[in-house]
Amino acid sequence: MQVSLREGESQESLLGRFQKRMQTSGILREYRSRRHFISNHEKARLAARKAARRAARRKRNGEREWSRSR
Repeated sequence: MQVSLREGESQESLLGRFQKRMQTSGILREYRSRRHFISNHEKARLAARKAARRAARRKRNGEREWSRSR
């Protein structure tokens, strides 16, 4: 990732632009996810757990579950 200093730009705004680009590109998110090896079974287990939490939250908030008939 490369960010060049614009004419008359401060170091703080340059750093802010760099950080914003890093966030939007997803580089840090990918780095953090690859920091430790996670087996496919573990990925599936975590995804199922996340889906269950999402469904419970929707149920609490009274949202309808997604269906193909929409």
